[in-house]
Amino acid sequence: MTEPSGLLNAAFINDLYEIWLQDPNQLEPEWQLYFSRVQVSQSSAKPERSATQLQAQFRLHPSQQADNAASAQRKRRQSPHPLIAETTTQPAMLSASLLSNALSRQQMEKQSAVHRLIHYFRVRGHEIAELDPLKLHDTRYVEDLDPAFHGLTEADMDMEFSTGTFFAFSNQQATLREIFTALQQIYCGHIGIEFMHLTDTRKKRWLQENLEARFVHDECGVDSDCKQHILERLVAAEGLEHYLHMQYVGQKRFSLEGAESLIPLLDEVVQNAGRYGVKELVFGMAHRGRLNVLVNIMGKSTRELFSEFEGTIDIDPRRGSGDVKYHQGYSTDVMTPGGPLHLTLAFNPSHLEIINPVVEGSVRARQERRHDHERNEVLPVLIHGDSAFSGQGVVMETLNLSETKGYRTGGTVHIVINNQIGFTTSDPFDVRSTLYCTDVAKMVRAPIFHVNADNPEAVIRVSKLALEYRMKFNMDVVIDMICYRRHGHNEADEPMATQPQMYQRIKKHPPITTLYAEKLIKNEIIQPQDAEMMAQQYRAVLKAQEMVEMARRRKVDGFEYGTNWKPYLGTKWTQEAPTHISKEALQYLSERITSHPPDFKLHRTVERIIENRKKMAAGEIDADWGFAELLAYASLLQAGYPVRLSGQDSGRGTFAHRHAVLHDQSHNGMYIPLQHITPRQPQFLIINSLLSEEAVLGFEFGYASSEPETLTIWEAQFGDFANGAQVVVDQFISSSEAKWRRLCGLVLFLPHGYDGQGPEHSSARLERYLQLCAENNMQVCVPSEPAQFFHLLRRQMLRPYRKPLIVMTPKSLLRNKHSTSKLEDFTDKDFELLIDETDTSIDPKQVKRVLLCAGQVYFKLLEARTKKGINNIAILRLEQLYPLPRATLSRALEKYSNTKQWFWVQEEPRNQGAWNFIHARVLDTMHQPNIRLGYAGRLLFASPAAGYLKAHLDQERELIEQAFDLEFRG
Repeated sequence: MTEPSGLLNAAFINDLYEIWLQDPNQLEPEWQLYFSRVQVSQSSAKPERSATQLQAQFRLHPSQQADNAASAQRKRRQSPHPLIAETTTQPAMLSASLLSNALSRQQMEKQSAVHRLIHYFRVRGHEIAELDPLKLHDTRYVEDLDPAFHGLTEADMDMEFSTGTFFAFSNQQATLREIFTALQQIYCGHIGIEFMHLTDTRKKRWLQENLEARFVHDECGVDSDCKQHILERLVAAEGLEHYLHMQYVGQKRFSLEGAESLIPLLDEVVQNAGRYGVKELVFGMAHRGRLNVLVNIMGKSTRELFSEFEGTIDIDPRRGSGDVKYHQGYSTDVMTPGGPLHLTLAFNPSHLEIINPVVEGSVRARQERRHDHERNEVLPVLIHGDSAFSGQGVVMETLNLSETKGYRTGGTVHIVINNQIGFTTSDPFDVRSTLYCTDVAKMVRAPIFHVNADNPEAVIRVSKLALEYRMKFNMDVVIDMICYRRHGHNEADEPMATQPQMYQRIKKHPPITTLYAEKLIKNEIIQPQDAEMMAQQYRAVLKAQEMVEMARRRKVDGFEYGTNWKPYLGTKWTQEAPTHISKEALQYLSERITSHPPDFKLHRTVERIIENRKKMAAGEIDADWGFAELLAYASLLQAGYPVRLSGQDSGRGTFAHRHAVLHDQSHNGMYIPLQHITPRQPQFLIINSLLSEEAVLGFEFGYASSEPETLTIWEAQFGDFANGAQVVVDQFISSSEAKWRRLCGLVLFLPHGYDGQGPEHSSARLERYLQLCAENNMQVCVPSEPAQFFHLLRRQMLRPYRKPLIVMTPKSLLRNKHSTSKLEDFTDKDFELLIDETDTSIDPKQVKRVLLCAGQVYFKLLEARTKKGINNIAILRLEQLYPLPRATLSRALEKYSNTKQWFWVQEEPRNQGAWNFIHARVLDTMHQPNIRLGYAGRLLFASPAAGYLKAHLDQERELIEQAFDLEFRG
């Protein structure tokens, strides 16, 4: 054994001995072997050797000593072994006579060296595995894997040793030569495995057993039939690429050539998923090989694919602008050995890994729809690029979701198409700082299977084991399929310009289909002509533009798998729905949202909020925003609509206004009143999310796009925090219906308002969302009163269509004494697109100027008008900015037909906010060429808001003065 930094003490060894008596498997193999040679009886005498002598006999590496010391501390005083049942109050001790039976020091050192060798092969064997089909780099020397490094010599190779927990040998005895050969075969062949970073001993031990026992005995089911099927899949993968290359020269397709093993891998995952009882499988992937997957896995019609290449596909402008062929999604139903399985390939933009959280959200929604509490009926499979997996932050964010309560999907199968080149031209080590592109997955303790893609049988073995691990432990697992790309980044790219050595080798390297066919011919699995016959048959199918289907499967008719979206198709914005509730419902729901168990001790501030809400329900005081919001959720739950709200402080609310989750001050318990509205209500889930915007918003989009019957909300802590998720807004929320005809009713709460809190805590960047508005793609609203917020949320679910809703929610307005609502605003009104002047003393015929605004600036204008005693300026609130309510606005404009001065007033700088969006549209609505729309607000600024409070106040004072100065022309 290696020399320790210090001698072991007797108490430590006795602790380990006591553990060994209870459960030998709790100790490292060296200790197990040591104590197994000691014959102990209940009548053992006290040790005759001194503690020092005992320490000297058995030495341990410091790190192992620390690990076993910690284990000993945890395990002491557990239920004792029968042999020491009478001595539980004292540690079991070793006698001198027993110590004399122990192995000699030299024997022990040799045996320990063997166990260390086994251990390091498990830890580092992957570093010298034959993983690269191109053999671009020399095999590195890892001294930990050299027997000589551990003091083992050629003279020891034919000596027999105990194999301990090395499962390759059932009799637990083998020569060192046999052990060393098995280790190389298991851990250093075409498969390299990283799993020793797992902290769960049960998972680690399961992997050891399955890797070492099953792999040696070839128990992963790659029989002759399977080998022929693998070849068929490889022929199909290669055949499609060759056909497209010849027929559509120079067109981008992001070829799979060099990584054709992906097709048999996915085929195996699909078939095995069905065996495990999976009912739905959702794929997410970027460009590389996507067309091949669409045809050879999903069963997309080749006729449809070829028409996309030829530009002859029918385009209906009413169905959106569409997207390129390698971004498209697809879904199909297939039969597997375990029954029917619904496959979905999610649509994906060019932002590569951004589809990851979207897929996870979609899977979570499907699982909940199926009441799949074990999370084994719907499986997410994500296919990554190597540089993207290591380089894009959304990968880490999505991995971080995997075990959190609100986002868990029961484990994802990750497949990396590792073509060993960074994006277009970079060397791998120019684009990452780690040995492998998959190292980021270690953060969630995922086992990682590296596999040489030129060995498709190894790929199949890995896929079987990886899927079995996921289904058994419901944890993420990674397959790193190391391959190459035969062409450049796309087919118009010349890779030799930047990677001459790699592509010289690729040109000489036979395709995997050729290599594998030669292997099967050599092993007499197929005849020499069989591979060419397979290729000819596949080409014939392509030429005939027939449906290409996976072998051993057939289409399934009538398989019910999801939500019916038909009620939401072909609907129009004008189809409104009443959103008010009855007085009886209001009283009942108010009582439910203010209730809690009788022995529940609230914080005094929360108790005051609850008491005020009771007064609001009684009409004693006006309703505030928190009351209105919870009332909206309660009413939807009562009507049968689930509610899902997530954000970084959503339970309490960033501004401490919501308190949807109550905390017991005595017992640290929680109570959520909205989960107790009706006896058998749908789910209300409120999530304090991890500190992520991009992945969480992507997840919620995926959830909402798969579950139209749930009010799904993402709340930014401050509005501009959504900046970190701008890709999700641009690629999915604003445009997925136009590109992919995907409907989604996701709601975004973006706190917005200028209160002197600086640039980052003022603006939600309203202008960005308005700039994205077109083709009735989403709604942008700025409610100014609690009841309006109540009706807006109810309207989102009660109307017969699903569109994203962007809400500029308030901050200081949450407690503004003027921004409140009467009970009749909930029972007698519906959502108002525009709120006209509310002061009845103002005569429309006498109005000299109309101020049009949105949001909290209204209350600042109202306060200023009152102080100034002005009665000839009207203030109108536009509650919905998009779609602009033209008819409602026209009616309001007619009311003030004598008014020539119309002004848009906003808090934001002139180049931001709604001004650039609103002024041309409002003028177009007026139909009066002699009227111009003036602007009152801040000047042009690079930053959203002033950082100094004094500057903020000065600017606010100036814009209000402009609004009421009849001489000001804007």
